[in-house]
Amino acid sequence: MIQASNISLGHGKDVLFEDVNIRFTAENCYGLIGANGAGKSTFLKILAKELEPTTGEIIVDKGKRISFLKQDHFAYNEYSVLDTVIMGNKELYKVMKEKDELYMKEEFTDEDGIKAGELEALFAEMDGWNSESDAAILLSGLGVSYDKHDLIMKDLDSVDKVKVLLAQSLFGNPDILLLDEPTNHLDQNAIVWLEEFLINFKNTIIVVSHDRHFINKVCTHIADIDYGKIQIFTGNYDFWYESSQLILKQQKDSNKKKEEKVKELQDFVARFSANASKSKQATSRKKLLEKITIDELKPSNRKYPFIEFKPEREIGQEVLVVDKLSKTIDGVKVLDNVSFILSRTDKVALVGPNELAKTTLFDIISGKIEPDSGTFKWGVTTKFSYFIKDHNYEFENNLNIFDWLMQYSKTDEIAYVRGFLGRMLFSGDDVTKKVRILSGGEKVRCMLSKMMMAEANVLLLDEPTNHLDMESITALNNSLEKFNGVIIFTSQDHQLVDTTANKLIEINKDGTIKEYMMNYEEYLKLEK
Repeated sequence: MIQASNISLGHGKDVLFEDVNIRFTAENCYGLIGANGAGKSTFLKILAKELEPTTGEIIVDKGKRISFLKQDHFAYNEYSVLDTVIMGNKELYKVMKEKDELYMKEEFTDEDGIKAGELEALFAEMDGWNSESDAAILLSGLGVSYDKHDLIMKDLDSVDKVKVLLAQSLFGNPDILLLDEPTNHLDQNAIVWLEEFLINFKNTIIVVSHDRHFINKVCTHIADIDYGKIQIFTGNYDFWYESSQLILKQQKDSNKKKEEKVKELQDFVARFSANASKSKQATSRKKLLEKITIDELKPSNRKYPFIEFKPEREIGQEVLVVDKLSKTIDGVKVLDNVSFILSRTDKVALVGPNELAKTTLFDIISGKIEPDSGTFKWGVTTKFSYFIKDHNYEFENNLNIFDWLMQYSKTDEIAYVRGFLGRMLFSGDDVTKKVRILSGGEKVRCMLSKMMMAEANVLLLDEPTNHLDMESITALNNSLEKFNGVIIFTSQDHQLVDTTANKLIEINKDGTIKEYMMNYEEYLKLEK
């Protein structure tokens, strides 16, 4: 068990947490959620005792070990991969190294022998003899091959480093496991392995992640940060989202009824208070009026953008015909003889490991680059809008947000443009911010505003969920499900792919493709 007692953290008037009292118990996995800036990662650091709160304390049951996933890729550069994983249990690693140093002494004294015996006993008690094999099992499960286990960390690529650091946090069956964005940069096989590991993990887990499918799969509870407080709900993210929306609606409906009742009573009092025959009744109504209070609906800090793609015209039967497209980039054939046809009801996800090929296909069918061979043809009724994965060049200017979006408006009306910006949570002085200093998430919201304004009936979306928070991803997911047009998209968000796509095109490493008429969950279960 780990408990936060009266935790507060703030600087002057800026208060992140205030009198937080919460307890996390064994055999449960808690998904820590909250709006951007709510303090999710900060709270994990407080729980790990790496950050001192302004007030309060973190209470951990005696003898319980905390493991905290850190994303410092350079902290272990001079250590071997296996040693880095075993360092997840600091006490075990310390005993192991102290024991090895004793045995390496040229002059081994009787005192050294006694000390070595004590260390050996402690090492065995901590299951040290299985430490290397346990570390190897974790690494292999995450996709780090055996030939890399004895390498030095600095010789690994960044993706493998991420997996080693994750294995380190999982090593040695910690009593309390703190994970900050554990699925970042993991491939699908590694994510599936991690999900199964955490589902079977019997101790306490507290995890921060923007991956809704992952949170839904592993979490038994949601810990929601709002207004500097943390409240625990039983169930996964989808259950929390649906129930929180229902509760808010019920509160609004309840207040609406009360407001109607108050108005009715006010009208009665105004009409009859001067009427002698009705004065007694009016007085009783006035007293009743005084007893009715409108519950203050405290709006959540969490804001969901309003994303809605409305086609200007209905799409016809002919959408897109791709015939024998091939493209070589830097001497590598990324697309090889690719052919497919899209119909007016298709919502297609491009899947598979070949990320460059996916982007290349988008660039070709959007007219951005030419194929080496082959053709493609759009139907006469189609109008597409393209979300480019690497869109930073769009913001390399001195325009503010309003003027940037005005470039793509079909009208000069200020209210029209401000309406689209308001839907994407840019209001007030926000619209005067220079686009070149926007965060990754803000740039994506600008790009989505531009796409909504285009009123296209075909959406090309290359990783639109990168940089978005969970609220924005949820809003985008809902909008794509409702969109009455054709979509071709890629996304690392499992849930968005599974709930949106009705057709999958797998692009293999050799540039060839294979089509699947199934959802993403069914595709992942295939023997390939």
